[in-house]
Amino acid sequence: MPPTSWTRADLAALDTADELASFRNEFRLPADLIYLDGNSLGPLPAQAAARVAQVVEQQWGEGLIRSWNSAGWIDWPVTLGAKIAQLIGAAPGSTRVADSTSVNLFKLLAGALALRPGRPVILTEAGNFPTDLYIAQGLAALLDRGHRVVQAAPDEITARLDDSVAVLLLTHVNYRTGRLHDMQALTQQAHAAGALVIWDLAHSAGAMPLDLDGCDADFAIGCGYKFLNGGPGAPAFLMVAPRHADSFTPGLTGWFGHAAPFAFEAEFRPAKGADRALVGTPGIIGMAALECGLDVALAADLHEVRAKSLRMSSILMDLVDQLCPGHFGLLTPKDETLRGSQVSLTHDAAYPIMQALIARGVIGDVRQPNILRFGLTPLYLRFTDLWDAAVILADIMHNATWQRPEFQTRQKVI
Repeated sequence: MPPTSWTRADLAALDTADELASFRNEFRLPADLIYLDGNSLGPLPAQAAARVAQVVEQQWGEGLIRSWNSAGWIDWPVTLGAKIAQLIGAAPGSTRVADSTSVNLFKLLAGALALRPGRPVILTEAGNFPTDLYIAQGLAALLDRGHRVVQAAPDEITARLDDSVAVLLLTHVNYRTGRLHDMQALTQQAHAAGALVIWDLAHSAGAMPLDLDGCDADFAIGCGYKFLNGGPGAPAFLMVAPRHADSFTPGLTGWFGHAAPFAFEAEFRPAKGADRALVGTPGIIGMAALECGLDVALAADLHEVRAKSLRMSSILMDLVDQLCPGHFGLLTPKDETLRGSQVSLTHDAAYPIMQALIARGVIGDVRQPNILRFGLTPLYLRFTDLWDAAVILADIMHNATWQRPEFQTRQKVI
């Protein structure tokens, strides 16, 4: 059992014994920052700048259009998708890198609804990430076939599954609370009710072992810029289970999803398998950066990553109780089986407190209305970083530094 009261020496000893410690060298991190926001934007992989420069200067600059063949650009949605499939436990050939998470959700949700005609309900979690809700709401209105989005509390989802539900749409880890859903159990329960399931893996892909194939998942989406460290606006990914691949019709059909894109036929003929979910020309420069992040993630043991993440989140909770008693509420579950890779605290002055932390070199983020969110990213985060961040947070609270005027002005991105 861990001590009830931590010291920095305790955490330094954990760093010394950390089998993942060397992965910190795989990222460029400013020496004077403690970065606790990798669940929003991962840092720059050490190899990414050179890799992007190679693609820009050599493949684009010298190879020009020939690089679609000579550098294999045309296959990158498939080859990078195969790497992501390893990270999420998806069946070979089921995963593609393409577009954004929102666009991929539109495609998969439209296709899934078509596979369940006569069922009007898209069931999701109350408090799901807004873009998922907006896409579902917009698609239901666009189809104009009586579809509706129903939001249920996490503990009420199972009871709400009935023969009216076409699709269960869930984010595996809730972005606000850090609560983790039981993917296998909920997928089985949805299937028993005759519904399909779409999993949004934005806050779990790269942070923990996943087994989509073993859970019999139907569809999945996720972004490349959080725990996969692909860079701002990195390409996203989608997964279509092989059993659906040739009966599934995506909600957007474009030339890269055609059976013969360069035949330039006037009528759409869907490609076989998950290729039919591709739409437009892939963004090659962004994919080059993403591949660097994927290669780092693939070199790590995700079981070790998950174990370190859970230990870190438990320690951070302990440190907040130890050094900042009475100041914060805890939104993230203490039960490890229900916890993703973040710790979310609550305070009515969440925004200025976070601004004061950032000014002191501790970067997290805020989610409305009152949540301070700290991402735990084990490949580069040290246990002593948690101590140092908690000490700074305690100083800010004890001295009411967050009340200073400069921390009250809200920026566009929070």
